Amino acid sequence: DTIANKLHLQKVNDFVLSPGAQPTKVAVYVPGSKGAPSFVRLYQYPNFGGPQSALANKSFFKADKVTMLWNKKATAVLVIASTEVDKTGASYYGEQTLHYIATNGESAVVQLPKNGPIYDVVWNPNSVEFCAVYGFMPAKATVFNLKCDPVFDFGTGPRNAAYYSPHGHILVLAGFGNLRGQMEVWDVKNYKLVSKPVASDSTYFAWCPDGEHIVTATCAPRLRVSNGYKIWHYTGSLLHSHEVPSNEEMWQVSWQPFLDGVFPAKAVKYQAVPSELPSAEPKPAQAYRPPALRNKPGTSSKLHEDEPPQNMKPQSVSSDKPLSKTALKNQRKHEAKKAAKQEAKADANHESAQSPASQNAPRSAAPAVTSGDPEVDKKIKNLKKKLKAIEQLKEQAAAGKQLEKNQLEKIQKETALLQELEDLELGL
Repeated sequence: DTIANKLHLQKVNDFVLSPGAQPTKVAVYVPGSKGAPSFVRLYQYPNFGGPQSALANKSFFKADKVTMLWNKKATAVLVIASTEVDKTGASYYGEQTLHYIATNGESAVVQLPKNGPIYDVVWNPNSVEFCAVYGFMPAKATVFNLKCDPVFDFGTGPRNAAYYSPHGHILVLAGFGNLRGQMEVWDVKNYKLVSKPVASDSTYFAWCPDGEHIVTATCAPRLRVSNGYKIWHYTGSLLHSHEVPSNEEMWQVSWQPFLDGVFPAKAVKYQAVPSELPSAEPKPAQAYRPPALRNKPGTSSKLHEDEPPQNMKPQSVSSDKPLSKTALKNQRKHEAKKAAKQEAKADANHESAQSPASQNAPRSAAPAVTSGDPEVDKKIKNLKKKLKAIEQLKEQAAAGKQLEKNQLEKIQKETALLQELEDLELGL
């Protein structure tokens, strides 16, 4: 064998070849050094003639290692950049960022709405969207398009992995490892939840090439007890279960491979297919309650409030579909802010329109009426002055100011002063 071509690039740390047909592409990672950023470059074989021949280039800081993921059509790469240490102190496990690089030269940082680690990123086999599972538990899961805009937000839940079916029409979000093994099966076209089976203690998950069946398994060396595998239908039915003897271990499970196109895509079903095995749903674990509280009603407080799923696609104005709770809450907040701004603006305009003389005048906009008796007019003027002073004292008390005893006594006289003023004005 002879070398056909070489890519001359210093300090290459990692590379990934593209899947699919020729021409082959390669993603190359070079870590940063001496203040220079790390970068990932995309090349197409056999054009390896320096940086100018690169299809795309993406530079970034905060990267001790990267994971590069090509889509099925080899048109774009997702890069998960990780650091060993989080300098902000928010996490013990370092920082992670997600970058998008396309072979047409476009690149972007994928904005993840929730802080925390990135557990999993997976391409849809259609190569036009991808799903990320991220954020401190309960984790969020979001589908993004090629512009890195969110398409659908699955809310939060106990999950750390995502698996698209071979045809890309079904997505499973799962929580394995130190989580309970809960799975959420979603119809990707309509973004509807199909089923929520639970595969406890699973260490392995794989779709069957037919796009309808799933295998979950508990394998050694991750777990050396309760080894075995289960075959599921995506509608949640457990079709087959196999447990190995307690003195044996199971190391690997895999489906028989088939070429693409052997199994055509079928419409998604929502009704569970019949099964001879009983439901595999475990009983929900009951929280410990002290004997003194066991006969009393439990509290419904939660450590975390789960966020509901939300469609992130821009909705048309004429759409009659009801908004989700989160969207409705945000809309009400926006409307309240808008109304408050308009009210404040109207008040400001009203105040600026008033002259200083009119501001110092009594509340009544009508011209002052005189009785013809200077003594009565003088009494009315003094009463209004006292009532104005009482109003100011009440405002100070409402603001939290401690009032003196004589000031409190003045406030108590307000009713009598109002009555006296009314009598004088009626006698005019």
